[in-house]
Amino acid sequence: MLKIFGRRSTTFCDGLPRRDFLRLGSIGLGGVSLSHLCQLDALAGEPSPTDRSVVMIYLPGGPTQHETFDPKPNAPAEIRGSYAPIATRVPGVHFCELLPKLAQMSDRFSVVRTLTGMENRHEAFQCYTGRPGGRNEDNEAPGGWPALGSVVSYLLGASQSGVVPYVDAAPKMSYQPYNNRGVHLQGRPSWPGITGARHTPFTLEGDVKSDMVLQGIDLSRLDDRRSLLKAVSDQADELSAAGLDAFQTQAFGMLTSSRLAHAMDVEREPAHVRARYGKDQPTDPSFGGAPQSAERFLLARRLIEAGVRCVTVAFGAWDWHANREGTIEYLSKKYLPVFDHALATFLNDLDERGLLETTTVVVWGEFGRTPRINAKGGRDHWPGTQSVLLAGGGIQGGHVIGNTDPTGGTPVERPVHVQEVFASLYRNVGIDVNRVKINDLNGRPRYLVDQGRQSIAELYV
Repeated sequence: MLKIFGRRSTTFCDGLPRRDFLRLGSIGLGGVSLSHLCQLDALAGEPSPTDRSVVMIYLPGGPTQHETFDPKPNAPAEIRGSYAPIATRVPGVHFCELLPKLAQMSDRFSVVRTLTGMENRHEAFQCYTGRPGGRNEDNEAPGGWPALGSVVSYLLGASQSGVVPYVDAAPKMSYQPYNNRGVHLQGRPSWPGITGARHTPFTLEGDVKSDMVLQGIDLSRLDDRRSLLKAVSDQADELSAAGLDAFQTQAFGMLTSSRLAHAMDVEREPAHVRARYGKDQPTDPSFGGAPQSAERFLLARRLIEAGVRCVTVAFGAWDWHANREGTIEYLSKKYLPVFDHALATFLNDLDERGLLETTTVVVWGEFGRTPRINAKGGRDHWPGTQSVLLAGGGIQGGHVIGNTDPTGGTPVERPVHVQEVFASLYRNVGIDVNRVKINDLNGRPRYLVDQGRQSIAELYV
């Protein structure tokens, strides 16, 4: 259905009058507004010569650095854990033995072992925005901090392919702060942020797949779409005043276009490609996280190929206190090999298709895990540091940035702030964090990262 809101004078934080905010409901676009879909290019000016993209792989719950990219084999058993380190393709660099496939391609990505700046909060918001939010002490911008994808959508708009610029390909998770919705443990939601409602992600959950038919469009539904746009046309004077009528044709084209729907249909992939990614593995429901869905990685690759600028994916459930399902020894052995295979396959696939050169991949959780294994056999929350994988988009492979102390809990060389990672992501898509500002709800210009935070220079040498 099409909803045209009443004649109110209030506005969204992006300045769009509420009375002119058109929302597409049950016609298959998940509540995305017409202006969200059709006015993006008008905001950004000239498109970049080469469309560049970002895939953010969020690991809900915060993965262990010891059992992944920062093993400590010389530490006492209660710190080093049960698994041995293995050599990688980079001389002198070791990963956990449960990551053999990533170890063998470590020259094609880099790892930051000393990330700082995260709070002890189970909130996806930190990964998507690079900032805490929701509480008074966070000094959040009026309107809320925007996610990386929202900023990319706001500043760059749709790519030359014309598909929506920002897609959340994560499944819906039962623990609300893990979802890409700006939900916090405390405080009000920071959603959708100062970029405005037009730049919330296009979400693939719900009725979208079944409604975005690929072939043989149901004529009754198509006719309904036409009638909805006619309803828009019938209010031409009002819409003309709002500057929206010029986008009606484009809106209808996007409603009936098969490009995005094709990208979402992973069954179009050859059987051997789908088999290569491997089977999905569920995670224990008590975690409230995501399954280990290799198919979501394949979906992300297809969306990037279709021209989406930013794709977010949630993978697994990593809150390994040993109060759910088993000890960290058990959980590592069950879940890390699946992560290793799926991520290595995804990076290889991007590389083989020539997409890694223009696509930046970041893999992380909201914090790391404690150096010492607890009495139950798990690791607890540890915002002191964590390991982050970065690949593609101009990032040089084979680097390890920073060193932690012998327990793996404190940076002793080259701490890297989370906003340095964001500055690097913005740099890779062509956004200069030293120049670009976005106005908050009060009209105050806001930098994308705190002043003084720059991209990680070591990743580009």
